[in-house]
Amino acid sequence: MSAIDLHARPSAGFETKLAETRALLRRAATQFAPVTQASSLGAGDVVITHLINDLSLDIPVFVLDTGMLHDETLALLERTRANSRTAVNVFRPLRESVVHFVRREGKDAMYRSIELRKACCHIRKVEPLERALAGQRAWITGVRREQSSARAEVPLVDSRDEAGTQRVKLNPLADWTWGDVWHYIKLRGVDYNPLHDRFYPSIGCAPCTRAISLGEDFRAGRWWWEDGDTAKECGLHVANTDRENA
Repeated sequence: MSAIDLHARPSAGFETKLAETRALLRRAATQFAPVTQASSLGAGDVVITHLINDLSLDIPVFVLDTGMLHDETLALLERTRANSRTAVNVFRPLRESVVHFVRREGKDAMYRSIELRKACCHIRKVEPLERALAGQRAWITGVRREQSSARAEVPLVDSRDEAGTQRVKLNPLADWTWGDVWHYIKLRGVDYNPLHDRFYPSIGCAPCTRAISLGEDFRAGRWWWEDGDTAKECGLHVANTDRENA
């Protein structure tokens, strides 16, 4: 059974949410320019990219190629770059930083401690993100309230996230359900990561992502070896002031 068959169930307010999302993206292209979309190529992010293209908005997209992504994700990245009207830029970690970290800690360092896992995330994700966002007034994410308790209060327009930079984070799918996301994908025939069909709702680096079982939390497949009470975040979606400790 595909992820579409399993999840494509729109909420009662789907059409209203879709209209609000379109309005926020149009507003982003004017009021918040220069603005860019951060895409992990997960289901929510491909919906946003599709909307940006559908609305012919001047909003480029960027993807963080950590050097540890699944083959399926890399293949989707190439298809997205080939088919997108708007630019799809790729940012990678600094090779020297990766080499030094792996040489010092080993390629499986993330499994040994939360501190080492976060250090790896910082090199492969957070530092490239800072380069991707340089000069931007705002960025667009696929964060949704339904994803986790840590994201339950995320607003559509979050000016608090980027304290000290004046940068705003826009979360146009904040109040969408997982069923809404897949309903849109089905409705518009959006290309998506086939790992979703294999019970990967949240997809990150290959060593740090697994499929989940029925009844498990949405983000249970991320850093699953860590304490279940630990917030499942890599440092991308925390305030700048907190990133050093994320």
